[in-house]
Amino acid sequence: MKSIVLAGGAGTRLWPLSLVTSKQLQPVYDKPMIYYPLTTLIESGIRDILLISTPVDTPSFQKLLGDGSRFGIRLSYCVQQKPEGLAQAFTLGDRFIGQDNVCLILGDNLFSGFTEIPSACQRFTSGGTVFGYEVSNPQRYAVVNFDPAGKPLEIIEKPTHPKSNYAVPGIYFFDSDVVPIARAQVPSARGELEITGVMNEYLRRGTLQVLKVGRGAAWLDSGTTSSLQEASAYVQTIEQRQGIKIGCPEEAALKQGFLTPIQLKRQFDDGTIPSCEYRSYLERLVA
Repeated sequence: MKSIVLAGGAGTRLWPLSLVTSKQLQPVYDKPMIYYPLTTLIESGIRDILLISTPVDTPSFQKLLGDGSRFGIRLSYCVQQKPEGLAQAFTLGDRFIGQDNVCLILGDNLFSGFTEIPSACQRFTSGGTVFGYEVSNPQRYAVVNFDPAGKPLEIIEKPTHPKSNYAVPGIYFFDSDVVPIARAQVPSARGELEITGVMNEYLRRGTLQVLKVGRGAAWLDSGTTSSLQEASAYVQTIEQRQGIKIGCPEEAALKQGFLTPIQLKRQFDDGTIPSCEYRSYLERLVA
């Protein structure tokens, strides 16, 4: 399984913050936003990752994350000259995907306690898998319509009158057929290649699985100023109360065996990770 992190876009919902830096580089409590989806991928056992961003912001991501080796992963980059919808990630990443299965995750989505994601990644073989997450305001999201037996019928983008409260979070698993499917999409009224079109094509083929997420899992979209603050408050509360970190790629890499304690300690010794609260947490992990 490979993965694409989509971290492009204009970030207009975060203006004027987005005048300073990319939306996905904004702080969510004590870490850059991009750390959270990156950690989700590592927790799922994925280590071959393509990050897509803008011409202006790609160098900043390269400075922050490098080639991924300090997390025990392989990280490459692709420049998105113009944002033209979520499904564009598959056409931009076609050579990277090749004949492999791929996970697309949005760079402004934060997942916590979402055990369904690693489980779905490990079980995935073909077709498509997405999640249904119950929300109180489904009009803001892509919503899954189900038949009385619970079978998904259609996915509607931001419906005025939603027929269910199950939104699709910003993480998707597809086989390599996603590339020609994405290429075949016709731009929507807003001129974008919509991810809903891709999901609905897999539904039409009878190969899309929608997994309903149980209680206890947190999904936060930190793409607006209000939701960014809410995400920071959530992370702060959990971290201070439980003494653990959310969105810590080094910790996830240690648990997956992508990094050894010795390799992490070298990053302390050579100054890659300077003396700070974040390092103190990592030092406790390898003490």
